[in-house]
Amino acid sequence: MQKSTNPPEIEEKDQKNFEFKKRRLFTAIPVLCIGLAEILILSGKVGIAIWMHIGSLIALCLSNISVKDPEVQKIHQALMLLPVLRLINLSMPVFFETTLYAFVFIYGPLAIPVAVVIIHQRYSLEQIGVSMKNIKTYMVLSIPLSLALGFGEYLTIKAEYLIPDLTFENLLKLSFVMVFFVGLIEELIFRSILQTRLEQALSVREALLITGLLFGLMHSGYGTFHEVLYTGFIGLFMGLAFYKTKSLPFIVVLHGFINVFLFGILPHYMGGGTGF
Repeated sequence: MQKSTNPPEIEEKDQKNFEFKKRRLFTAIPVLCIGLAEILILSGKVGIAIWMHIGSLIALCLSNISVKDPEVQKIHQALMLLPVLRLINLSMPVFFETTLYAFVFIYGPLAIPVAVVIIHQRYSLEQIGVSMKNIKTYMVLSIPLSLALGFGEYLTIKAEYLIPDLTFENLLKLSFVMVFFVGLIEELIFRSILQTRLEQALSVREALLITGLLFGLMHSGYGTFHEVLYTGFIGLFMGLAFYKTKSLPFIVVLHGFINVFLFGILPHYMGGGTGF
């Protein structure tokens, strides 16, 4: 066999390029499968989508046994959280007069696999965005931003309200659920875990595009392509904001209060909501 005559530096560079391309491929395949399952939900084929998510989850689990690249393993561990989120969401029956409390039972259990991934991958607090730096400025900025983004989403889907009236008690309940359950868990999944991992393994641009795309597609349950596009834009915006600020509290509050305006304040004031 003829030996390579390339200098060691070139061979090392070629090997790195090969590993990088393989990493991209192993990222693209599960992203496409998860995205396709969400498109099936959007088109009303929920049964097929469930089986596809189950298959994706099993395949991602098996990849952690067979794939040797630790970066690919970590990406696949992060992507596992998306089928889990969807499967819990679709399997959750409605036990209450309103669906507000269902969010607790959907996102509460997700805290366990999210914590497992964070601990297993040894994320630092800085990496996941746990920082109080500029927190007062970010909290003030989050309110007008969440109103603007929430108003745009309300015009897109004309959301119904999750609380019967705008009393302080009801707004407090809605805010608590949307910030500490929906906002916190989703932002840990999409920004702190998945986006951070993709930035390290691929590039910042690819990380923002992939997480923004998946964030939009994971809103397919609303049944409208315009909502997928709009939430994809929101996901891209929040991903960029997280990249620039590295502040998880800012993104969580922003996300949570978008939902407070969307499912609480705006339906009552705009007069389009009739409740669940």
